[in-house]
Amino acid sequence: MTLLSFEQPHDIASSASTIAVDVLRDWRHAALRLSAGRRTAFQHADWLGAWYGAFVDVAPLIAVISDAATGKDIAVVPMIHHVRRGIRIVEFPDLGVSDNNAPILARDAALDAGATDAINKALIGALRALPDRLDLLRLKKMPAEVGGKPNPLVALGRIGSSSLNGNLVLMGDDYDDYQAAIKRLQMPRGWRVFSRHAGARFEIAADVARAHELLDVMDLQQQARMQKLGSRFVLNDATHARFYREVVRRGLAEGHVMVSALVCDEGVVATAFGVRHGATYILLRISHAGDQWSSCSPGLLIIERTMAALHALGVRRFDLSIGNQAYKRRFGAARATLTDVSVALSWRGLPFAWRDHAAQGLRRCPKLAALAARAMGKGAR
Repeated sequence: MTLLSFEQPHDIASSASTIAVDVLRDWRHAALRLSAGRRTAFQHADWLGAWYGAFVDVAPLIAVISDAATGKDIAVVPMIHHVRRGIRIVEFPDLGVSDNNAPILARDAALDAGATDAINKALIGALRALPDRLDLLRLKKMPAEVGGKPNPLVALGRIGSSSLNGNLVLMGDDYDDYQAAIKRLQMPRGWRVFSRHAGARFEIAADVARAHELLDVMDLQQQARMQKLGSRFVLNDATHARFYREVVRRGLAEGHVMVSALVCDEGVVATAFGVRHGATYILLRISHAGDQWSSCSPGLLIIERTMAALHALGVRRFDLSIGNQAYKRRFGAARATLTDVSVALSWRGLPFAWRDHAAQGLRRCPKLAALAARAMGKGAR
């Protein structure tokens, strides 16, 4: 454990003259800090505990930011560091399984512009001072707010600079009104067609054993789909399989994780996996049994039935995950922007930070981005 304190002028830190950064190397110790703090679903103890336990080829690096004068924690920033192409990179514990990333924030943290600047300067200073000789801080897919509080880390970048975005559906209290708004999807018809099969039902896994069975089916169905598309599928390798099953083991009983399915006597027709945080549900994975079931649109139907079940439980915000497939617009989803940040921690990291910044700039100019993609041989085929 490394403890680094950085003196900040009084006109920078609004609530304290010093910011301390405590760098921990074990999530189990860090999890005890700000256990009741503001967070997204992907900083939940069940999610991060499963992540750090499964992805063992990277090194945990968790920054606990506090007021050095009072000792009170302000934020916890879960991170990892690893080497890629000879560059020592610090990033969130994600590696493609989380839809967004953020710090955990104290519920009463005063995060005005001065405090945000002090926090960010202290964090970067602490990372640069570590003996690991880190090169690049790369924080991706950050929401602008965390539990209604401004996310201080987005100030290190440009709002909305990520190439990815959430897809948010906001509902009122009457689900019938929502169904009427998406009538083009013809979900009632899809349910009627599916219901003609013997034993047809919508199911939410009630215990870990059943959830694991459905995950096994999901892996097989998704792999078959990816093979048909000619795409690589990794979510059923040893590491990812261990992660998803541990998330389920930890979070199913308390409602943080939900595995749902369309089932009939012929087998499991479709599955969905997602996480719930308060009144928000984030859909992360779906699968279906193939084209022979296309008459009932099982991929769309499992989403709609899951949304209906969660709406009855009080959920009003549904994030249909990153990626901008056309069906998400048909569900009424609006894009929720995310922010990427790249900061060089050494001279070796400078070219990579510059490249990240250039890519972010290109995203604001679609025509220029298309020209650059064609120049690099990445244009549409």
